[in-house]
Amino acid sequence: MNTDAEPRAVTHRRRTLSRSDRLLLAGLVAAMAALSLVAQVALAGPPSPTGVPDQIQPGVGNKVFLVGHGVGVQIYTCNGLVWSSAVPRANLYDDNGKLIISHFAGPSWQAKDGSTAVGTVVGKVTMDKTAIPWVLLSATTTAGPDGDRLVDTTFIQRLHTAGGLTPPAANCNAATANTVVEVPYTAEYVFSKHTAALP
Repeated sequence: MNTDAEPRAVTHRRRTLSRSDRLLLAGLVAAMAALSLVAQVALAGPPSPTGVPDQIQPGVGNKVFLVGHGVGVQIYTCNGLVWSSAVPRANLYDDNGKLIISHFAGPSWQAKDGSTAVGTVVGKVTMDKTAIPWVLLSATTTAGPDGDRLVDTTFIQRLHTAGGLTPPAANCNAATANTVVEVPYTAEYVFSKHTAALP
């Protein structure tokens, strides 16, 4: 009878468990590292846009936290002599095509949680004569009843515009007074916060 058989079996089982434990631990460490990387990327937020002229940059100390792809119209009204300034009406979508913000007169933006930002133009650049200008707006914000997505927004940039131009001046005269024209446009809206306000 081999008396060493039982201790060998126990030792073999211990080695097997120890190897399993090491594999489990390695798997947990790898999973934690992956989650940490995902969290860092999430906290980093969207990248700052490139190719933007200096006069419409939000400046040092501001970081992009949200980008919306805008689709809508610029609304112009003829007063019998000239066209009014544009009034926007657009929806902003995230990269997955989900509606995130409504854009309207003010110029104002309202997130799905009810938080709002109202902008004041501080700079503009015409990048394409067939499209409305790229713009930098300073922002004031308010919280909504269900959240604060836009609270602490400091600047909003309107970039990569297409369409939206004022109708021809000759189309506004006494005979066309009170005519309202909606001109389709698209743009990318980039929202920034002071880095101290970021989570």
